[in-house]
Amino acid sequence: MLMRSLPLTDTAGRDKVVPLRAPTAPARRIESKNLLDGSRELVIEHQGAEYHLRLTRNDKLILTK
Repeated sequence: MLMRSLPLTDTAGRDKVVPLRAPTAPARRIESKNLLDGSRELVIEHQGAEYHLRLTRNDKLILTK
């Protein structure tokens, strides 16, 4: 069987690497207490539908349509 070894310092083609997607800006961060503003529920309108963000008794968030 014939085997061919490649040089360890081969850099051919490395400058042609293209990222799969452009880097994105970091997501905005908003504290839940600022969103809820003292209440336990917030209604979010999105594309004509209403979504309810609720704070549970165990301080968890639930988003429902």
